[in-house]
Amino acid sequence: MKSNLTKCILLAGITMFTLSGAGVDSAFAFNNNINPADSLGNEIQKQLADKDVRLQLYYPKSVSRLYTQAGFMPVWIKPQNYEGPAWQAMQMIDCVLQFGLSHADYHPKELINDQLHNILDTPKKVRIQQQAMFDIMLTDAIINLINNLHYGKLNPEYPASKIDALTDAAFMADKTLTLALLQKKLITAIAAVQPAMPEYADLRRKLYLLEGLRQNNCYELPQAQERKIAINMERLRWINTGDRYYIHINIPSYTLKLHIKDSTCSFKVIVGRPETPTPTLQSAVNYLTTAPEWKVPAAMFAGTVLPNAINDTAYLNNNNYGIYSQAGDFINPTPANLTKIKNNPTQYYARQTIGCDNALGLVVFRFDNVYKIYLHDTPQLSLFAKKNRALSNGCIRIEQARRFAILLLKNDDSADKLKALDKGLNTYFKQNIYLKKAMPIKITYLTCEIKDGELISLTDIYNLDNSLEMAFYGTDKLL
Repeated sequence: MKSNLTKCILLAGITMFTLSGAGVDSAFAFNNNINPADSLGNEIQKQLADKDVRLQLYYPKSVSRLYTQAGFMPVWIKPQNYEGPAWQAMQMIDCVLQFGLSHADYHPKELINDQLHNILDTPKKVRIQQQAMFDIMLTDAIINLINNLHYGKLNPEYPASKIDALTDAAFMADKTLTLALLQKKLITAIAAVQPAMPEYADLRRKLYLLEGLRQNNCYELPQAQERKIAINMERLRWINTGDRYYIHINIPSYTLKLHIKDSTCSFKVIVGRPETPTPTLQSAVNYLTTAPEWKVPAAMFAGTVLPNAINDTAYLNNNNYGIYSQAGDFINPTPANLTKIKNNPTQYYARQTIGCDNALGLVVFRFDNVYKIYLHDTPQLSLFAKKNRALSNGCIRIEQARRFAILLLKNDDSADKLKALDKGLNTYFKQNIYLKKAMPIKITYLTCEIKDGELISLTDIYNLDNSLEMAFYGTDKLL
Protein backbone atom coordinates (compact mmCIF):
# COMPACT_ATOMS: atom_id res chain seq x y z
CA MET A 1 0.00 0.00 0.00
CA LYS A 2 1.26 3.48 -0.80
CA SER A 3 2.33 5.83 2.01
CA ASN A 4 -0.07 8.49 3.28
CA LEU A 5 2.01 11.23 1.69
CA THR A 6 2.10 9.54 -1.70
CA LYS A 7 -1.63 8.87 -1.58
CA CYS A 8 -2.37 12.47 -0.70
CA ILE A 9 -0.20 13.77 -3.53
CA LEU A 10 -2.38 11.78 -5.92
CA LEU A 11 -5.30 14.03 -5.00
CA ALA A 12 -3.59 16.89 -6.85
CA GLY A 13 -5.10 15.58 -10.05
CA ILE A 14 -8.68 16.10 -8.89
CA THR A 15 -10.72 17.96 -11.51
CA MET A 16 -14.33 19.06 -11.74
CA PHE A 17 -16.56 16.17 -12.70
CA THR A 18 -20.24 15.85 -13.62
CA LEU A 19 -22.02 12.70 -12.47
CA SER A 20 -23.87 10.80 -15.15
CA GLY A 21 -27.62 10.49 -15.06
CA ALA A 22 -27.54 6.70 -14.56
CA GLY A 23 -30.24 5.29 -12.33
CA VAL A 24 -29.55 4.58 -8.70
CA ASP A 25 -30.29 0.86 -9.05
CA SER A 26 -27.59 0.35 -11.69
CA ALA A 27 -24.84 1.37 -9.30
CA PHE A 28 -24.93 -2.12 -7.86
CA ALA A 29 -25.69 -4.01 -11.05
CA PHE A 30 -22.23 -5.60 -11.18
CA ASN A 31 -23.05 -7.35 -7.89
CA ASN A 32 -26.37 -8.85 -8.86
CA ASN A 33 -24.97 -12.32 -8.22
CA ILE A 34 -24.79 -11.51 -4.49
CA ASN A 35 -27.79 -12.72 -2.58
CA PRO A 36 -28.93 -10.27 0.13
CA ALA A 37 -29.70 -13.32 2.25
CA ASP A 38 -25.99 -14.17 2.34
CA SER A 39 -24.34 -13.86 5.74
CA LEU A 40 -22.63 -10.49 5.06
CA GLY A 41 -25.82 -8.94 3.69
CA ASN A 42 -27.78 -10.32 6.61
CA GLU A 43 -25.23 -8.95 9.06
CA ILE A 44 -25.29 -5.48 7.46
CA GLN A 45 -29.08 -5.43 7.71
CA LYS A 46 -28.94 -6.64 11.30
CA GLN A 47 -26.40 -4.00 12.35
CA LEU A 48 -28.31 -1.17 10.66
CA ALA A 49 -31.33 -2.14 12.75
CA ASP A 50 -29.24 -1.94 15.92
CA LYS A 51 -29.80 1.32 17.80
CA ASP A 52 -26.24 1.32 19.17
CA VAL A 53 -24.81 1.13 15.65
CA ARG A 54 -27.07 3.92 14.37
CA LEU A 55 -25.94 6.15 17.21
CA GLN A 56 -22.35 5.83 15.97
CA LEU A 57 -23.26 7.13 12.51
CA TYR A 58 -23.22 10.76 11.38
CA TYR A 59 -25.98 10.12 8.81
CA PRO A 60 -27.93 6.99 9.87
CA LYS A 61 -30.95 7.71 7.65
CA SER A 62 -28.81 8.35 4.57
CA VAL A 63 -26.78 5.19 5.20
CA SER A 64 -29.94 3.10 5.64
CA ARG A 65 -31.46 4.52 2.44
CA LEU A 66 -28.38 3.58 0.45
CA TYR A 67 -28.22 0.01 1.74
CA THR A 68 -31.98 -0.48 1.41
CA GLN A 69 -31.77 0.63 -2.22
CA ALA A 70 -28.89 -1.82 -2.72
CA GLY A 71 -30.73 -4.73 -1.13
CA PHE A 72 -28.26 -4.61 1.79
CA MET A 73 -25.42 -5.77 -0.42
CA PRO A 74 -21.97 -4.60 0.78
CA VAL A 75 -20.82 -1.35 -0.78
CA TRP A 76 -17.08 -1.75 -0.31
CA ILE A 77 -16.26 -5.32 0.72
CA LYS A 78 -15.82 -6.99 -2.66
CA PRO A 79 -12.80 -8.18 -4.71
CA GLN A 80 -10.68 -5.28 -6.01
CA ASN A 81 -7.12 -4.10 -6.54
CA TYR A 82 -5.50 -1.07 -4.93
CA GLU A 83 -7.30 1.22 -7.38
CA GLY A 84 -10.71 -0.11 -6.35
CA PRO A 85 -13.45 1.97 -4.74
CA ALA A 86 -12.71 0.94 -1.16
CA TRP A 87 -9.07 1.99 -1.45
CA GLN A 88 -10.00 5.25 -3.17
CA ALA A 89 -12.44 5.98 -0.35
CA MET A 90 -9.78 5.26 2.27
CA GLN A 91 -7.35 7.47 0.35
CA MET A 92 -9.76 10.39 0.48
CA ILE A 93 -10.25 9.95 4.22
CA ASP A 94 -6.49 9.83 4.74
CA CYS A 95 -6.14 13.10 2.84
CA VAL A 96 -9.07 15.20 4.04
CA LEU A 97 -6.58 17.75 5.37
CA GLN A 98 -6.17 18.91 1.78
CA PHE A 99 -9.84 19.91 1.83
CA GLY A 100 -9.35 21.77 5.09
CA LEU A 101 -11.16 19.02 7.01
CA SER A 102 -10.12 16.92 10.01
CA HIS A 103 -9.33 13.20 9.81
CA ALA A 104 -10.93 12.74 13.25
CA ASP A 105 -14.40 13.27 11.73
CA TYR A 106 -14.32 10.13 9.57
CA HIS A 107 -14.29 7.16 11.96
CA PRO A 108 -10.47 6.86 12.24
CA LYS A 109 -10.64 4.19 14.97
CA GLU A 110 -12.87 1.92 12.90
CA LEU A 111 -11.37 2.53 9.45
CA ILE A 112 -7.80 1.23 9.44
CA ASN A 113 -5.94 0.32 6.26
CA ASP A 114 -4.53 -2.91 7.70
CA GLN A 115 -8.00 -4.07 8.59
CA LEU A 116 -9.22 -3.48 5.04
CA HIS A 117 -6.19 -5.47 3.81
CA ASN A 118 -7.18 -8.37 6.02
CA ILE A 119 -10.83 -8.24 5.01
CA LEU A 120 -10.09 -8.20 1.28
CA ASP A 121 -7.06 -10.53 1.24
CA THR A 122 -8.08 -13.11 3.85
CA PRO A 123 -11.83 -12.66 4.41
CA LYS A 124 -12.27 -16.05 6.05
CA LYS A 125 -9.97 -14.94 8.89
CA VAL A 126 -12.09 -11.84 9.69
CA ARG A 127 -15.36 -12.21 11.56
CA ILE A 128 -18.43 -11.38 9.49
CA GLN A 129 -19.50 -8.82 12.13
CA GLN A 130 -16.25 -6.91 11.63
CA GLN A 131 -16.63 -6.94 7.87
CA ALA A 132 -20.17 -5.60 8.06
CA MET A 133 -19.18 -2.92 10.57
CA PHE A 134 -16.27 -1.80 8.37
CA ASP A 135 -18.53 -1.56 5.31
CA ILE A 136 -21.15 0.49 7.19
CA MET A 137 -18.62 2.82 8.81
CA LEU A 138 -16.86 3.48 5.50
CA THR A 139 -20.21 4.30 3.89
CA ASP A 140 -21.06 6.71 6.70
CA ALA A 141 -17.60 8.32 6.55
CA ILE A 142 -17.87 8.97 2.80
CA ILE A 143 -21.44 10.28 3.09
CA ASN A 144 -20.18 12.58 5.85
CA LEU A 145 -17.30 13.70 3.62
CA ILE A 146 -19.64 14.36 0.68
CA ASN A 147 -21.93 16.47 2.87
CA ASN A 148 -18.98 18.31 4.45
CA LEU A 149 -17.61 19.16 1.00
CA HIS A 150 -20.96 20.30 -0.36
CA TYR A 151 -22.92 21.83 2.55
CA GLY A 152 -20.04 22.41 4.97
CA LYS A 153 -19.41 20.86 8.35
CA LEU A 154 -21.02 23.61 10.45
CA ASN A 155 -23.59 25.08 8.06
CA PRO A 156 -25.97 27.11 10.28
CA GLU A 157 -28.91 26.48 7.94
CA TYR A 158 -28.13 22.83 7.23
CA PRO A 159 -27.05 20.89 10.33
CA ALA A 160 -26.38 17.16 9.91
CA SER A 161 -29.79 16.18 11.30
CA LYS A 162 -31.60 18.32 8.73
CA ILE A 163 -29.48 17.04 5.85
CA ASP A 164 -30.00 13.44 6.95
CA ALA A 165 -33.78 13.89 6.97
CA LEU A 166 -33.91 15.14 3.36
CA THR A 167 -35.70 12.76 1.01
CA ASP A 168 -36.29 14.72 -2.21
CA ALA A 169 -33.62 17.44 -2.20
CA ALA A 170 -31.73 18.36 -5.36
CA PHE A 171 -28.53 17.19 -3.67
CA MET A 172 -28.42 14.08 -1.47
CA ALA A 173 -25.16 12.44 -0.45
CA ASP A 174 -26.46 8.86 -0.57
CA LYS A 175 -27.60 9.29 -4.18
CA THR A 176 -24.33 11.05 -5.05
CA LEU A 177 -22.32 8.17 -3.61
CA THR A 178 -24.43 5.60 -5.44
CA LEU A 179 -23.72 7.34 -8.74
CA ALA A 180 -20.05 7.92 -7.87
CA LEU A 181 -19.59 4.17 -7.41
CA LEU A 182 -20.38 3.79 -11.11
CA GLN A 183 -17.33 5.85 -12.00
CA LYS A 184 -13.81 4.54 -12.33
CA LYS A 185 -12.48 7.62 -10.50
CA LEU A 186 -14.51 7.71 -7.31
CA ILE A 187 -12.26 10.46 -5.91
CA THR A 188 -12.97 12.75 -8.86
CA ALA A 189 -16.71 12.18 -8.65
CA ILE A 190 -16.84 13.00 -4.93
CA ALA A 191 -14.56 16.05 -5.24
CA ALA A 192 -17.00 17.46 -7.82
CA VAL A 193 -19.57 18.26 -5.12
CA GLN A 194 -17.49 21.22 -3.90
CA PRO A 195 -18.44 24.84 -4.69
CA ALA A 196 -17.64 26.04 -8.19
CA MET A 197 -16.98 29.65 -7.12
CA PRO A 198 -13.55 30.91 -8.27
CA GLU A 199 -12.80 32.15 -4.74
CA TYR A 200 -13.20 28.59 -3.44
CA ALA A 201 -11.05 27.09 -6.19
CA ASP A 202 -8.27 29.58 -5.43
CA LEU A 203 -8.31 28.77 -1.71
CA ARG A 204 -8.48 25.03 -2.41
CA ARG A 205 -5.44 25.22 -4.70
CA LYS A 206 -3.45 27.26 -2.20
CA LEU A 207 -4.26 24.86 0.62
CA TYR A 208 -3.08 21.92 -1.45
CA LEU A 209 0.20 23.69 -2.23
CA LEU A 210 0.78 24.50 1.44
CA GLU A 211 0.06 20.92 2.47
CA GLY A 212 2.36 19.60 -0.25
CA LEU A 213 5.20 21.87 0.86
CA ARG A 214 4.79 20.97 4.51
CA GLN A 215 4.58 17.21 3.78
CA ASN A 216 3.20 16.59 7.24
CA ASN A 217 1.37 13.63 8.65
CA CYS A 218 -2.10 13.66 7.09
CA TYR A 219 -3.68 13.13 10.48
CA GLU A 220 -2.37 16.28 12.17
CA LEU A 221 -4.42 19.43 12.64
CA PRO A 222 -3.30 22.11 10.16
CA GLN A 223 -1.17 25.10 11.03
CA ALA A 224 -2.50 28.63 11.55
CA GLN A 225 -2.28 29.76 7.92
CA GLU A 226 -3.92 26.57 6.70
CA ARG A 227 -6.69 26.87 9.29
CA LYS A 228 -7.38 30.37 8.03
CA ILE A 229 -7.89 29.03 4.52
CA ALA A 230 -9.94 26.07 5.76
CA ILE A 231 -12.51 28.06 7.73
CA ASN A 232 -13.04 30.38 4.77
CA MET A 233 -13.53 27.40 2.45
CA GLU A 234 -16.12 26.26 4.99
CA ARG A 235 -17.91 29.62 4.73
CA LEU A 236 -18.05 29.30 0.95
CA ARG A 237 -19.58 25.83 1.24
CA TRP A 238 -22.48 27.41 3.12
CA ILE A 239 -23.45 29.30 -0.06
CA ASN A 240 -22.73 26.48 -2.50
CA THR A 241 -25.45 27.19 -5.06
CA GLY A 242 -23.62 26.73 -8.35
CA ASP A 243 -24.86 29.99 -9.88
CA ARG A 244 -23.03 31.22 -12.96
CA TYR A 245 -24.14 34.86 -12.78
CA TYR A 246 -24.40 36.43 -9.35
CA ILE A 247 -23.54 39.32 -7.04
CA HIS A 248 -20.89 38.50 -4.46
CA ILE A 249 -20.35 40.90 -1.56
CA ASN A 250 -17.53 40.08 0.82
CA ILE A 251 -17.75 41.99 4.08
CA PRO A 252 -14.08 42.01 5.25
CA SER A 253 -12.75 43.09 1.84
CA TYR A 254 -15.42 45.83 1.40
CA THR A 255 -15.97 44.68 -2.17
CA LEU A 256 -18.81 43.70 -4.48
CA LYS A 257 -18.12 41.56 -7.53
CA LEU A 258 -20.75 41.31 -10.23
CA HIS A 259 -20.25 38.07 -12.15
CA ILE A 260 -22.01 38.50 -15.50
CA LYS A 261 -21.60 37.26 -19.06
CA ASP A 262 -17.88 36.88 -19.83
CA SER A 263 -16.74 39.36 -17.18
CA THR A 264 -16.50 40.26 -13.51
CA CYS A 265 -16.95 43.88 -12.45
CA SER A 266 -15.74 45.10 -9.05
CA PHE A 267 -17.15 47.85 -6.84
CA LYS A 268 -16.24 49.30 -3.44
CA VAL A 269 -18.84 48.93 -0.72
CA ILE A 270 -19.50 50.14 2.82
CA VAL A 271 -20.72 47.54 5.32
CA GLY A 272 -22.07 47.51 8.86
CA ARG A 273 -20.13 48.60 11.90
CA PRO A 274 -19.17 45.89 14.45
CA GLU A 275 -22.05 47.00 16.67
CA THR A 276 -24.49 46.85 13.70
CA PRO A 277 -22.96 44.11 11.55
CA THR A 278 -23.99 43.20 8.03
CA PRO A 279 -25.25 39.59 8.05
CA THR A 280 -24.12 36.84 5.70
CA LEU A 281 -26.93 35.51 3.54
CA GLN A 282 -28.13 34.27 0.18
CA SER A 283 -30.98 35.88 -1.71
CA ALA A 284 -31.70 37.43 -5.10
CA VAL A 285 -32.16 41.02 -6.31
CA ASN A 286 -35.64 41.24 -7.80
CA TYR A 287 -35.94 44.95 -8.53
CA LEU A 288 -34.42 48.36 -7.95
CA THR A 289 -36.09 51.56 -6.77
CA THR A 290 -35.08 55.02 -7.91
CA ALA A 291 -35.60 58.01 -5.57
CA PRO A 292 -36.27 55.70 -2.60
CA GLU A 293 -36.40 58.38 0.11
CA TRP A 294 -39.22 60.65 1.27
CA LYS A 295 -38.45 64.35 0.85
CA VAL A 296 -39.54 66.21 4.00
CA PRO A 297 -41.75 69.29 3.32
CA ALA A 298 -39.91 72.61 3.82
CA ALA A 299 -42.13 73.76 6.71
CA MET A 300 -41.64 70.48 8.58
CA PHE A 301 -37.90 70.59 7.97
CA ALA A 302 -37.53 74.13 9.36
CA GLY A 303 -40.07 73.79 12.17
CA THR A 304 -39.50 70.23 13.45
CA VAL A 305 -36.58 68.29 12.01
CA LEU A 306 -33.94 71.01 12.25
CA PRO A 307 -34.73 72.14 15.84
CA ASN A 308 -34.78 68.51 17.01
CA ALA A 309 -31.45 67.85 15.32
CA ILE A 310 -29.86 70.86 17.04
CA ASN A 311 -31.17 69.78 20.45
CA ASP A 312 -30.32 66.07 20.08
CA THR A 313 -27.22 64.96 18.17
CA ALA A 314 -28.68 61.45 17.72
CA TYR A 315 -32.05 62.61 16.38
CA LEU A 316 -31.22 62.50 12.67
CA ASN A 317 -29.59 59.07 12.84
CA ASN A 318 -32.28 57.55 15.05
CA ASN A 319 -35.01 58.72 12.67
CA ASN A 320 -33.15 57.96 9.42
CA TYR A 321 -32.98 61.58 8.24
CA GLY A 322 -30.32 62.99 5.93
CA ILE A 323 -29.84 66.70 5.22
CA TYR A 324 -28.94 67.98 1.74
CA SER A 325 -28.19 71.25 0.03
CA GLN A 326 -30.55 72.31 -2.75
CA ALA A 327 -27.86 71.11 -5.16
CA GLY A 328 -28.28 67.59 -3.74
CA ASP A 329 -25.03 67.43 -1.75
CA PHE A 330 -25.19 65.56 1.53
CA ILE A 331 -24.42 67.74 4.57
CA ASN A 332 -22.54 66.27 7.49
CA PRO A 333 -24.73 67.25 10.50
CA THR A 334 -22.03 68.73 12.72
CA PRO A 335 -23.09 71.41 15.25
CA ALA A 336 -21.42 74.09 13.12
CA ASN A 337 -23.22 72.96 9.96
CA LEU A 338 -26.58 72.76 11.74
CA THR A 339 -26.17 76.33 13.01
CA LYS A 340 -25.36 77.46 9.47
CA ILE A 341 -28.45 75.67 8.14
CA LYS A 342 -30.64 77.25 10.85
CA ASN A 343 -29.64 80.70 9.60
CA ASN A 344 -30.76 79.91 6.04
CA PRO A 345 -33.04 76.81 6.07
CA THR A 346 -34.58 77.41 2.63
CA GLN A 347 -31.27 76.46 1.02
CA TYR A 348 -31.48 72.94 2.48
CA TYR A 349 -33.91 70.05 2.82
CA ALA A 350 -34.16 66.65 4.50
CA ARG A 351 -34.93 63.16 3.21
CA GLN A 352 -36.03 60.24 5.34
CA THR A 353 -35.54 56.55 4.64
CA ILE A 354 -37.65 53.66 5.87
CA GLY A 355 -34.64 51.41 6.38
CA CYS A 356 -31.40 50.91 8.20
CA ASP A 357 -29.35 53.79 6.78
CA ASN A 358 -30.20 57.50 6.86
CA ALA A 359 -29.11 58.24 3.29
CA LEU A 360 -30.03 55.89 0.44
CA GLY A 361 -28.97 58.14 -2.41
CA LEU A 362 -30.53 57.83 -5.84
CA VAL A 363 -31.23 54.11 -6.06
CA VAL A 364 -31.71 51.04 -3.87
CA PHE A 365 -31.47 47.37 -4.88
CA ARG A 366 -34.04 45.14 -3.17
CA PHE A 367 -33.68 41.49 -2.16
CA ASP A 368 -35.73 39.43 0.28
CA ASN A 369 -34.13 38.77 3.68
CA VAL A 370 -35.23 38.52 7.29
CA TYR A 371 -32.73 41.20 8.34
CA LYS A 372 -34.44 43.91 6.24
CA ILE A 373 -31.17 45.15 4.77
CA TYR A 374 -30.52 46.15 1.18
CA LEU A 375 -27.89 47.44 -1.21
CA HIS A 376 -28.05 51.12 -2.02
CA ASP A 377 -26.45 54.27 -3.35
CA THR A 378 -25.12 56.95 -1.00
CA PRO A 379 -24.39 60.66 -1.34
CA GLN A 380 -21.42 60.30 1.05
CA LEU A 381 -18.96 59.36 -1.68
CA SER A 382 -15.93 60.52 0.30
CA LEU A 383 -16.36 57.52 2.60
CA PHE A 384 -15.23 55.17 -0.17
CA ALA A 385 -11.72 56.62 0.12
CA LYS A 386 -11.41 55.17 3.63
CA LYS A 387 -9.55 51.89 4.13
CA ASN A 388 -11.89 50.73 6.90
CA ARG A 389 -15.41 50.93 5.49
CA ALA A 390 -17.37 49.26 8.29
CA LEU A 391 -19.49 52.37 8.74
CA SER A 392 -23.18 51.60 8.17
CA ASN A 393 -26.09 50.44 10.28
CA GLY A 394 -26.08 47.06 8.54
CA CYS A 395 -27.14 47.95 4.99
CA ILE A 396 -24.57 47.91 2.18
CA ARG A 397 -23.69 51.09 0.30
CA ILE A 398 -22.16 50.78 -3.16
CA GLU A 399 -19.92 53.18 -5.04
CA GLN A 400 -20.89 53.89 -8.67
CA ALA A 401 -24.47 52.76 -8.08
CA ARG A 402 -25.59 54.09 -11.49
CA ARG A 403 -22.97 52.00 -13.31
CA PHE A 404 -23.97 48.96 -11.27
CA ALA A 405 -27.67 49.45 -12.13
CA ILE A 406 -26.88 49.77 -15.85
CA LEU A 407 -24.81 46.57 -15.83
CA LEU A 408 -27.54 44.75 -13.95
CA LEU A 409 -30.19 45.76 -16.49
CA LYS A 410 -28.01 44.97 -19.50
CA ASN A 411 -27.17 41.54 -18.12
CA ASP A 412 -30.92 41.01 -17.63
CA ASP A 413 -31.52 41.81 -21.31
CA SER A 414 -33.51 44.83 -20.10
CA ALA A 415 -31.74 47.60 -22.01
CA ASP A 416 -35.19 48.97 -22.87
CA LYS A 417 -35.50 49.99 -19.20
CA LEU A 418 -32.40 52.20 -19.24
CA LYS A 419 -34.43 55.28 -20.17
CA ALA A 420 -36.66 54.76 -17.14
CA LEU A 421 -33.55 54.39 -15.01
CA ASP A 422 -32.08 57.66 -16.33
CA LYS A 423 -35.36 59.47 -15.69
CA GLY A 424 -35.51 58.24 -12.12
CA LEU A 425 -31.88 59.12 -11.39
CA ASN A 426 -31.82 62.49 -13.16
CA THR A 427 -35.15 63.87 -11.93
CA TYR A 428 -35.41 62.03 -8.62
CA PHE A 429 -38.55 60.24 -9.76
CA LYS A 430 -39.63 57.33 -7.57
CA GLN A 431 -40.31 54.07 -9.43
CA ASN A 432 -39.66 50.34 -9.21
CA ILE A 433 -37.78 48.71 -12.08
CA TYR A 434 -38.14 44.92 -12.06
CA LEU A 435 -35.65 42.43 -13.42
CA LYS A 436 -36.86 39.72 -15.81
CA LYS A 437 -34.82 37.19 -13.88
CA ALA A 438 -33.78 37.69 -10.26
CA MET A 439 -30.02 38.07 -9.83
CA PRO A 440 -28.60 35.87 -7.03
CA ILE A 441 -26.76 37.76 -4.31
CA LYS A 442 -24.33 36.18 -1.85
CA ILE A 443 -23.01 38.08 1.15
CA THR A 444 -19.99 36.34 2.65
CA TYR A 445 -17.52 36.85 5.46
CA LEU A 446 -14.18 35.75 3.99
CA THR A 447 -11.15 36.88 5.96
CA CYS A 448 -8.58 35.83 3.37
CA GLU A 449 -8.28 35.75 -0.40
CA ILE A 450 -5.78 34.77 -3.08
CA LYS A 451 -4.21 37.47 -5.24
CA ASP A 452 -1.59 36.55 -7.83
CA GLY A 453 -1.08 33.25 -6.07
CA GLU A 454 -0.42 34.83 -2.68
CA LEU A 455 -2.58 34.49 0.42
CA ILE A 456 -3.86 37.87 1.60
CA SER A 457 -5.31 38.12 5.11
CA LEU A 458 -8.16 40.56 5.67
CA THR A 459 -9.19 42.23 8.91
CA ASP A 460 -11.58 40.10 10.94
CA ILE A 461 -13.76 43.14 11.62
CA TYR A 462 -16.49 41.26 13.51
CA ASN A 463 -14.04 38.92 15.34
CA LEU A 464 -15.66 35.75 14.01
CA ASP A 465 -12.62 33.68 13.03
CA ASN A 466 -11.57 32.39 16.44
CA SER A 467 -14.93 30.92 17.41
CA LEU A 468 -15.38 29.26 14.01
CA GLU A 469 -11.87 27.82 14.09
CA MET A 470 -12.38 26.29 17.54
CA ALA A 471 -15.75 24.81 16.58
CA PHE A 472 -14.48 23.57 13.22
CA TYR A 473 -11.51 21.69 14.68
CA GLY A 474 -13.06 20.85 18.04
CA THR A 475 -10.32 22.55 19.99
CA ASP A 476 -10.01 25.35 22.53
CA LYS A 477 -6.46 26.14 21.40
CA LEU A 478 -5.80 28.76 18.74
CA LEU A 479 -2.65 28.94 16.63
